[in-house]
Amino acid sequence: MPRAFLVVLDSVGIGGAPDADAFFNNATPDTGANTLLHIAEACAAGKADGAGRSGPLHLPNLDALGLGAALTLASGKAAPGLGAEPTGLWGAATEVSKGKDTPSGHWEIAGLPLPWEWTYFPTTEPAFPDDVTAALIEAGGAGGVLGNKHASGTVILEELGAEHIRSGWPIVYTSADSVLQIAAHEEHFGLERLYEMCRAVAPMLHAMRVGRVIARPFVGSPEAGFSRTTNRKDFALEPPGATLMDWAQAAGRDVHAVGKIDDIFAHRGMDSGVHGSDAELFEALVGWGEGAADGSLVFANFVEFDSKYGHRRDVAGYAAHLEWFDAQLPRLFDRLGDGDLVIFTADHGNDPSWVGTDHTRERVPVLGRGVGARPVGQVGFADIGASVAAHLGLDERGAGRSFL
Repeated sequence: MPRAFLVVLDSVGIGGAPDADAFFNNATPDTGANTLLHIAEACAAGKADGAGRSGPLHLPNLDALGLGAALTLASGKAAPGLGAEPTGLWGAATEVSKGKDTPSGHWEIAGLPLPWEWTYFPTTEPAFPDDVTAALIEAGGAGGVLGNKHASGTVILEELGAEHIRSGWPIVYTSADSVLQIAAHEEHFGLERLYEMCRAVAPMLHAMRVGRVIARPFVGSPEAGFSRTTNRKDFALEPPGATLMDWAQAAGRDVHAVGKIDDIFAHRGMDSGVHGSDAELFEALVGWGEGAADGSLVFANFVEFDSKYGHRRDVAGYAAHLEWFDAQLPRLFDRLGDGDLVIFTADHGNDPSWVGTDHTRERVPVLGRGVGARPVGQVGFADIGASVAAHLGLDERGAGRSFL
């Protein structure tokens, strides 16, 4: 019985979203944003040297599947260094959900377009309503909170990390996404205490249709600086309907989550989950390539494209991470059996050359190995989940239509 591996390269957009003008970074619409194209152009121009890499963008394995062709299909542009004749399944997917965030993209990929619009917090200070702030103070048990505004997660640590250690008050902030984030020092505040604080306020935020409460633990000192750890935990609103994982599990299939997939889907429909750095997650993915049972679904998210490089507008770092990921792929491919399907896609864009620090509204690549050379054209996010379901022989298809 064939297996399926669905791999999300978080934020690796390829431009061309037809409604990009309705989504913004600060006051600038996302029209013209193209994560992969602009990285490739910067590399070709010698403007992305650093982070252990130099020269044109080198992604031979993904490009062989059809990455360059997918980018051209999505945006009408040709990316320097990409454009090999595709040997795999290839196309581009367009999102219909009214969001450019993690849950919207992943839920729709798994067959469930977002049935509402998220609640977002204003760019005022304070950002949170009084009742939310009161709930945060009570849940934190420290007598107050710091921040209470829109902020970059790394910048706010530089600004308030020392005061957090001095006062014991957790740092609370938001972004252009539908999120409430809580940062606290793993040693001075406590990791489990941070998780409990998030659990306590999550139901209130979910009732407001705020997508996620995110625990953002960090370590360090004012003298040495602060850095976030891999112990992030997302307390996400549960999807309002069945998804690909529910269909697979109901059919008696093993479902394994790699990365933050289990958090995004509120741990529903999954038999196992593993968290860690992208390097650790790739080892887990290779392990499931070796050991997942027949008929299994492995759903993975590699977040560092987004969290470490996209939001920080680090073009060279993003390019280096793409090249690292591409170089690992033969190890996964060597462990796939006859009939196994692996699909690579993304959940939104995060153009590191763009203004602001928010995600960008883009189409995403759809690349597959295991079904031969096959152009699938322009498809919907939900068609990805429907196609994985068809490959696994599941009866449910959700909102999508299989392109297999």
